[in-house]
Amino acid sequence: MIGALGLGIVGTAISWPRLTGADIPGRGEDALTIALFGNAQAAADRQELVDAFQRKHPGIAVRIVAIQGQDWSTFFAKILTMVAAGSPPDIVSVATEGTQLFASRMAAPIDEYVQRDADEMKEYFDDTHPALVDSMLYKGNLFMLPDNFNAANVFYNTSALANAGMERPRDDWSLDDFFAVARNMKSGNPGSFLPYFWNNRLWGGVVPWLYINQTSFLTEEKAPGGEWLWDKFYPDIAPRGGGYLWESADALNDKTVESFAVLEQMVREGLAANPAQGGGNELVALFSTGAVGMTPAGGFWVQGLHDAGVGNDEYDVTYFPKMRGQRHQFGAGGYAIMDTSPRKDEAWEWLKFAVSAEGLRIAHKKPDSSIPRKSINDEVYGAGLGPKHWEVFYDTLEKFPDTGPMPAPPQQAAVESALIKNVVGTITNGPDGVRRGLETMQRDLELALRER
Repeated sequence: MIGALGLGIVGTAISWPRLTGADIPGRGEDALTIALFGNAQAAADRQELVDAFQRKHPGIAVRIVAIQGQDWSTFFAKILTMVAAGSPPDIVSVATEGTQLFASRMAAPIDEYVQRDADEMKEYFDDTHPALVDSMLYKGNLFMLPDNFNAANVFYNTSALANAGMERPRDDWSLDDFFAVARNMKSGNPGSFLPYFWNNRLWGGVVPWLYINQTSFLTEEKAPGGEWLWDKFYPDIAPRGGGYLWESADALNDKTVESFAVLEQMVREGLAANPAQGGGNELVALFSTGAVGMTPAGGFWVQGLHDAGVGNDEYDVTYFPKMRGQRHQFGAGGYAIMDTSPRKDEAWEWLKFAVSAEGLRIAHKKPDSSIPRKSINDEVYGAGLGPKHWEVFYDTLEKFPDTGPMPAPPQQAAVESALIKNVVGTITNGPDGVRRGLETMQRDLELALRER
């Protein structure tokens, strides 16, 4: 990939500073450089965290570099550009979508640091669910410490539910219960109202409907290793292995076909939207106007709905319904130390501070993301801004311990593209079109997984 980027640079008429990377922020400066996905405001929002860190470590200068992009894939490509230009950051903020990409190509494992500072780190692991830590392992090594996460839950409009003559569903509601709620919402809320609206993407798209049916579109396995982590910090649970592996396509197994058939029925009955591709901003607007009854979202939506003027009694949150199981999906984020960094010791100090109680309280003063440390998550969401059943955000992990990360192998960008481009065709060509659509998806996923 770096070679391809280099060819692109040579073949483009650009300035010498651009060619050498001299115009990249932080190049040539003696500072710990941290790259974030976002705009200048995202960097400004981290300044209080930087200031607090430097009070503890006055000898470590820190520079935050915000990198904008359309999505995580664009952000990762820009990091690769910085590597190719000889100006890689020391630390990169990485979400589940890029965890294995960075672990396999660019990030340094942190096993040695965690074991060295085990006594200091015990408090963090005691307060953090093992499923989140598990998502940061790759082939036996730990690469990040989760500092935020969001499970995909069902947000619902309380007025729409009341108009349907129904009460909040049970935590263990079934698929039949879901259809009953959706149909009653449709009849009780006429007009352009949609009972269920969703985006065509990896997080919160089709994956929740696969997970609750104990399946996925990729074969899920676990790598060996990781005993050093589980034995030391989670001695009361069975070791969870050395991280997830998604190395083969599995779009044609019977349970996957069944889950896509459910989505096809929802769209055919007019209970669900033909899924849009994109982020959650459009959904916030639709949900806040009462045009949508239910939608998949996570703890990050609480602040977004508040900013949109939605009262916390106008909506609530629950779990996805049960099919063969009730496993949920989540995405998590943290900081990765670049393998090329000459400041790994200083970078580790940043990672530790970012997940400390002090660091997390500074970074998450608002309910803009679920927090891996349960005690702090409870502080933020229990302060009165969230919905009535805000405990759902963390209880998703505790009530459904098999809940896991969305499938994101090192070839995540190609895999997500293969998934997204086939979803609409699979669920909009009638019941007989589901398997045909998944046959095409299987072929495209197999091609995507061969990419290096």
